[in-house]
Amino acid sequence: MSTRAATRLAWSLCLVCVVLLVASLVLLFLSGGATMSTGTWGTANMAFILPVVILAFTLVGTLVSSRLPGNPIGWICLTIGLSFMLAGAADEYNEYALQTRPGFLPGAEYMAWLENWLWVVPVVLIGTFLPLLFPNGRLLSGRWRVMAWLSGAVLISLSISEAFAPGPLAEAPDVTNPLGIEFARDALALVNGVFLLLPLCFVASALSMILRFRRSVGEERQQLKWFASAAALLAITFPFGLVLSSRYFADFVTLTFAGLPVAVGIAILRYRLYDIDRIINRALVYGALSVSLAAVYFGSVVALQYVFRALTGQESQLAVVASTLAIAALFVPLRRRVQGFVDRRFYRNKYDAAKTLEEFGAKLRDATDLDALTGELTGVVRETVQPAHVSLWLAPARDKEDDG
Repeated sequence: MSTRAATRLAWSLCLVCVVLLVASLVLLFLSGGATMSTGTWGTANMAFILPVVILAFTLVGTLVSSRLPGNPIGWICLTIGLSFMLAGAADEYNEYALQTRPGFLPGAEYMAWLENWLWVVPVVLIGTFLPLLFPNGRLLSGRWRVMAWLSGAVLISLSISEAFAPGPLAEAPDVTNPLGIEFARDALALVNGVFLLLPLCFVASALSMILRFRRSVGEERQQLKWFASAAALLAITFPFGLVLSSRYFADFVTLTFAGLPVAVGIAILRYRLYDIDRIINRALVYGALSVSLAAVYFGSVVALQYVFRALTGQESQLAVVASTLAIAALFVPLRRRVQGFVDRRFYRNKYDAAKTLEEFGAKLRDATDLDALTGELTGVVRETVQPAHVSLWLAPARDKEDDG
């Protein structure tokens, strides 16, 4: 496909997604804003958070596909956004046609059918093909073709089993599957068993990304850092979103999905690519600092309240005030200690280089021997920059008469 044709196709699909989003928001408004979330997942804010995720995948996919049509990552992101949007639009249509104004719109059961199985496509693409093919659109090696084919088989099998299984729809229990195949019930149930292979595909795809990261250098390594950071945040928060009862945390988990396409766009389009090291460093420092300060604060409050109860028989607000002042006093020194630990543990090479340059700067202020200084300078360059060869050229000194 030519770049011009790819650009037209990508932006056309993007336009379709935007139109569906507008239609979904209109139906959401007419339905009283009660949907855009499934079951107990998320709060009313989900009606605004989910479109952000959808637009992030769609816009990044459109940009990458139009500029690099040969890289499947852009088309995968675009497909994820469009699939999410189709499922969301079907959900709003189904809600309005079956609950708000029953019988007002035709084909509500088919919209419920579409929503019932379309979730498979973006879930499998996010968990398998994105980590398998990022960033250049090629597998790590030919050995990973088996995993790619297995992931594709899981996607197709799950889609078929969810789409044609007879009986009530999981997403709309009051609706019987209009395209259910009764005589194939047992066969479809057997096909649905491939769902057990989905976690295996996720783990194997993540392993592929880890191996690719270990073998990568230079620009590709920076690209993988962006994607791995976003994927790690999602992988850490998503299980907690399933277990915890906080629906606001579910909103946050949903929002973390948007980090994936953002990271993909930055990495592939190479916008401020090398800032990721600074972002990761700050995230580690301030994350550890926040946890430490929170532990100190709550620990000191509990301890001081215990002391006040023992002395006066009642609690006192002085415990909160004293703990707050202690946190304010600890912030700067604790941040320095955490920063030093993170630099030594995760950025050892850069930390050593900074220390070496700092020591050389101290020596430079007191140096008088040019030969010794030359040797010191070349040694510092070798230690910090690690070039293949080092040579130092000094301009010859000019006589004062020549200056005159």
